[in-house]
Amino acid sequence: MLAEIQVLPQPAGTPQARYAHVDAAIAVIERCGLRYEVHALGTVVEGPPDRLWPLLRQVHEATLAAGASATATVVKVYQTAGGDGPGSSDLVAPFRLRADQGRDP
Repeated sequence: MLAEIQVLPQPAGTPQARYAHVDAAIAVIERCGLRYEVHALGTVVEGPPDRLWPLLRQVHEATLAAGASATATVVKVYQTAGGDGPGSSDLVAPFRLRADQGRDP
């Protein structure tokens, strides 16, 4: 299963650490032991549903535990019936090659 999660805490952080509440959510993902990739507007995590569903809740709640006064979370989930669907690297690899070719030296 693949899940993309974007947390939108209010505020995103503190005056000393602009994205502290977002960073707290990413820290939960870093400790989960699953494959993940942080992007500018969200993080993609892949693993079995029994581990991903609870993780999504933990990530959401981490922003509040870190001090956010409120939070909204956007989640996208992809799962196949057999559980043998493509991983995130399978889906994005061809586009990364194209993007690398288009960069200025």
